[in-house]
Amino acid sequence: MQFDAVHIASVAYDLPGEDGVRTSADIEAELAPLYARFALNPGRLELMSGIRERRHYPAGTRPSAIATRAGARALEAAADVGIARDALGLMVFGAVCRDFLEPATASVVHRALGLAPHTASFDLSNACLGFANGMVLAAQQIQAGQLGAALVVAGEDGGPLLRQTLADLAGPDVTRKDLKRAIASLTIGSGGAAMVLCHRDLLAAPERAPRLTAAVARAATEHNELCQGDHAGPGGLAMATDSEALLVAGVALAEETWGDLQAATGGAEFDRVVTHQVGSAHRRALLEGVGLPLERDFPTAPTLGNIGSVSLPLTFARAREAGFIQAGHRTALLGIGSGLNCLMMAVEA
Repeated sequence: MQFDAVHIASVAYDLPGEDGVRTSADIEAELAPLYARFALNPGRLELMSGIRERRHYPAGTRPSAIATRAGARALEAAADVGIARDALGLMVFGAVCRDFLEPATASVVHRALGLAPHTASFDLSNACLGFANGMVLAAQQIQAGQLGAALVVAGEDGGPLLRQTLADLAGPDVTRKDLKRAIASLTIGSGGAAMVLCHRDLLAAPERAPRLTAAVARAATEHNELCQGDHAGPGGLAMATDSEALLVAGVALAEETWGDLQAATGGAEFDRVVTHQVGSAHRRALLEGVGLPLERDFPTAPTLGNIGSVSLPLTFARAREAGFIQAGHRTALLGIGSGLNCLMMAVEA
């Protein structure tokens, strides 16, 4: 997919406050009886994942509320470059977490943001790729002239998953295998992200807004059993992950998709890269697999954990905020989600 008229008017995010920080040491303190039973030393969670802490919202926080806060910030920033709310023809909610099965969580965010009746809205689900898929879907319609602008939002709260996982691991019959399959669940954080995409003609100064130039996607759905999550208990969530197999299969898929992105961009050299933030081992293996040095990547997982669909856009926003991505930089956005599915995009700042 090639784009020459699609720009990112704004990108924003939301994070829990400092009171929501959960360190890996805190989590291991709760797992002390299990660690003692298996003769495990504290510190292994951070050592294995590279994640020192993650944040969670107060219990009962709805994904729509998280997405709404991020969306409001993105809309405010978009207004500064001339994109009014009424220009939005579409709003996509692309998170793993939802308020409920029905209606679409997008309808709650749509109302909370006061969007116009002509702004269509719906949920788009694809594990950690939901937000990225929403970007591409919006970009295709903008490029085709069907939309002037679109808003993509997501709100992820990993708190229920962490709490349920800790409760499950407190059981007397937990095995080493159970703990191993639960490690990924202990790295999940929370946050929100939002992005306004628009047609070049709506911007007074399009050279000041990053341009989405290409997107490619691949699937390896034979690996859909490697990470599966579902509802568990009253208001809880549970996820089982074969982290090692997922890493190997995910990197292999990423390498193939990277070849597609290189073909779509004429073998472009990327100055910066933003990846879906899983952990340190995944980061190293992914960047080595596509032949990019670690120095071109902007990691957020060590202090925020894996925030699902929010990880990629939030990291992109923070990289720009920190000045890591600057005008003139060509950036690769590398997204991957359980299933397995991979989506990569090229952005010119």
